[in-house]
Amino acid sequence: MVKGKLILICQSGGEFITKDDGTLSYEGSEANAVNINHETLFNGLKLTLAEMFNMDLNTISIKYFLPGNRRNLITLRNDKDLKRMIDYHGNSVTADIFVNGKDGFDHDAYKIHMSRDSGVKLAETVNHNPGPLAPASPNVSNLKNVANVACDAKTSPDAAAADKDAESSSPGQTDTTSPVSSGHCADHDCDYQPQLDANSDIRHSPVGLDMSDSPADTVKKRRRTASWMIGAHDPTGVAASYIDVNRRKQKKNNQGDDILAAIDDLEHSGDIAGVTNDLDSSPTVTLPGDGMPENLVDSGKDCITGVGQDFISVREFREALQKYAIAHRFVYKLKKNDSNRASGKCVEEGCSWSILASWVPASQSFRIKKFNKSHTCGGESWKNALPAKKLLVSVIKDKLRDSPHHKPREIAKSISQDLGIQLKYTQVRRGIEGAREQLQGSYKESYNRLPWFCKKVVETNAGSFVKLETNEEKILQRLFVSFLSCVESFQNVCRPILFLNATSLRSKYQESLLTATAVDADDGFFPVAFSIVDSENDDNWHWFLEQLKSAISTSLPLTFVSDREKGLEKSVHEVFENAYHGYSIHHLLESFKRNLKGPFQGEGRGVLPGKLLAAAHAVRPGGFKRITEEIRQISSIAYDWVMHIEPEHWTCLSFKGERYNYIVQNVAEPYGKLMEEIRESTIMQKIEALVYMISQLIDSRQMESSTWATRLTPSKEEKIQAAALDAHCLRVFISSDVLFEVHDDSTHVVNIQNWDCTCLEWKASGLPCRHAIAAFSCSGKSVYDFCSQYFTSDSYRSIYSKSINPIPGIGSPMAEEDDDEKVLPPVPCSPNQLKERSKMDDPDRRTVTCSKCKEPGHNKASCKATL
Repeated sequence: MVKGKLILICQSGGEFITKDDGTLSYEGSEANAVNINHETLFNGLKLTLAEMFNMDLNTISIKYFLPGNRRNLITLRNDKDLKRMIDYHGNSVTADIFVNGKDGFDHDAYKIHMSRDSGVKLAETVNHNPGPLAPASPNVSNLKNVANVACDAKTSPDAAAADKDAESSSPGQTDTTSPVSSGHCADHDCDYQPQLDANSDIRHSPVGLDMSDSPADTVKKRRRTASWMIGAHDPTGVAASYIDVNRRKQKKNNQGDDILAAIDDLEHSGDIAGVTNDLDSSPTVTLPGDGMPENLVDSGKDCITGVGQDFISVREFREALQKYAIAHRFVYKLKKNDSNRASGKCVEEGCSWSILASWVPASQSFRIKKFNKSHTCGGESWKNALPAKKLLVSVIKDKLRDSPHHKPREIAKSISQDLGIQLKYTQVRRGIEGAREQLQGSYKESYNRLPWFCKKVVETNAGSFVKLETNEEKILQRLFVSFLSCVESFQNVCRPILFLNATSLRSKYQESLLTATAVDADDGFFPVAFSIVDSENDDNWHWFLEQLKSAISTSLPLTFVSDREKGLEKSVHEVFENAYHGYSIHHLLESFKRNLKGPFQGEGRGVLPGKLLAAAHAVRPGGFKRITEEIRQISSIAYDWVMHIEPEHWTCLSFKGERYNYIVQNVAEPYGKLMEEIRESTIMQKIEALVYMISQLIDSRQMESSTWATRLTPSKEEKIQAAALDAHCLRVFISSDVLFEVHDDSTHVVNIQNWDCTCLEWKASGLPCRHAIAAFSCSGKSVYDFCSQYFTSDSYRSIYSKSINPIPGIGSPMAEEDDDEKVLPPVPCSPNQLKERSKMDDPDRRTVTCSKCKEPGHNKASCKATL
């Protein structure tokens, strides 16, 4: 998706035709285009499409394909589905959608709907001249009809109810809401008109589509105004947003980090005027100009003029006082605040500013009776004020909509620049938690959907393996998921190798993600199963391996690879009796680097990691001994570390299982990056992202491999071609039909019947070595006939031939839940327990070594040795 916009190619009137390969083609349709972004609402899109295709709004349905998968149609039903579709097409410029419904668009009903819901605005269309088209194509230049969704901001139900109450409110009521006035929509950079005249024509005039128009300007304006939109939407403004700093200081010793809870108590006690902080029931204040803070300040300087000024109601008075306080940069509190009178004073102790207003029955107005506009506090109240929790959450929510990965310190800095208020890190962090809960739902409540998820996986992907376990208190212990398509691909086509890894879910509940990952024909990582557990420990790993065994049925002995520091060898052999267990070369290298200590001789420390890899790949005892001796000459400490690691778990020379030690990448890196990107999401959103990552991986590699023309996968083909170049200069003597003597720096014997060479590289790698290729050239045989079937392009395509069926409603917080199967999140560990766990996880943690005396445990700055 380019610059935040996605072009929807909207097609209707055609029919789906199933091709021989099982994919669907939509033919005989008319097409239009609509621009959408993350702020687009589903109802606004439906309205646009209903008018565009002359359909009954109540019967319209919208479907789309996942990127790279034209076998299964996904239905759009709500805002969550629409946002998920936008995320799915994050790397695309266009996306196809297919619209169906009964004919007959009711314009009169549409006008009534628009008058009630002013946030939805018609799309702008041009050259409406529908006609049949060929099968769906994302080529925008071929489209005849173009529509842009201009604005899809929508007034919430609470706000609509508040507007209705405001219209009928009497002077004796204390409602703090007021009708929304027309003006400039800062969120979408457009003009809006809440009330439509009954005689007005709501259909827009045709306009041309400017393909060069960039959404960057709109995004920049929206970001500039986001932090000040709260001032425009909260009627109590400063009065409802801050508390007396003296109260905060008095309670500081008893509050600890629970400052926000104390603020809520003050709000409920009525000690602060204008306690209404619910933005959903607040009026909109039109921002002049582009809504920049300086313009907002200017607009409120004359809201309060002095004694005798009249207002329609106490609500209008409070709104004007709020804007006045923002403009003059001070904080006040209302000592008396009801429908008949309101008196306020500056929150700074001893300041002379005060105001008093009350209801005048004779004139039916709310009038200012007393007003002292001079301040003796020097504006200190603004600097020392503290935002209330609800306001802070609302401000942060606006910022997170634009930048979901904003850090607490970045948000605190932004609030300081916009409002001049200094906040503590803990205050902002708690405000972020509240904002995220409003934006994406409760993390804790999301756990209740896990039983629903398990049922849906089995329904949509029959034969898949899913198991959920909780304790007696319904607290999650572990969840295991393995899709049938992944299991079948592994046990039928992949090499019998599984990498075991653990990744943190980056939440306050400290869950861990356990994964079993295979290797495809091109040495790419292929997810087989995953599990979410309350913590990473031996019992959970043992349980995960038991579930894995129940899902996988293969006669071949499996090779498991894990971090040596995890200590999984015992669990692997207890569950898989004939399995092999190896140490991950990536983790061995990382641990080796952490433990390299001086002094170093000869070539120095920089060559030692390469020496370790060479030792791992050595195929003869003499070669292994020579390399380890080179390590000893550079560092005796490094030599001792290498010899301490059992060679039968990581070297080609001694390991008996499937060869894996040429893979030095971090298998868990994709999982770690994903969890970091979505660390603030709920548990179900994380599972959704994980399932989508696996599904997208399968679909993208399926498409990529369909264009390969070589018999071997690209990485293996490259190795064969490099070995073939080296084979040109070798001399070959034919001993028999199957035996060949090949000479380079030394003499090697190739037995093509046994797929063996005395250099041992052929048997170790599964690909013919340069000596074997030289023998094939002399005997006229094809090198591809002697390559392992695991490395062919056909095997690769077979691995990714089966897609994961989508799970409808997985990302929707409104999906059905089983009331009898509630699930609670795990109980997080204490800081001391985490510290102990960290020590156990990394027993070889590097210690500081003094560069002066060469002793461990301190550095040269604190060294007391006399040299």
